[in-house]
Amino acid sequence: MSWGMLMAEDQKELDEMFAAARRERMPAALADRMVADAAQVQAGRAKAARVKPKRRPAIWAQLREALGGWTGMGGLATACAAGLWVGLAPPAFMPDPAQLVYESEQEPDLFGGTDLALLLAEGN
Repeated sequence: MSWGMLMAEDQKELDEMFAAARRERMPAALADRMVADAAQVQAGRAKAARVKPKRRPAIWAQLREALGGWTGMGGLATACAAGLWVGLAPPAFMPDPAQLVYESEQEPDLFGGTDLALLLAEGN
């Protein structure tokens, strides 16, 4: 049998089932319960539509809460200020970023002429 013939047989069976369902009537009690349930659902949806939704907080308020409130924001601001300070005026043991930028002709020497492998070996 081909696929088309199987589909035609299935369609014929479906048509017969739908025709039988159209001939039978739904019990009145079932129809009444369905209408009552639909009315209850509609009333619930109408009530939900009348309730005003809560406003979402502004984006800055959401960010503040995500970072841990004002305490987290204060810590973040302090860390940013310290990072900026160290970047602009580095301590003596750290290379100056401005000097690294302006020495572009030669490779920057971050460890004062000492090889990194030697530095690591001395630490052990």
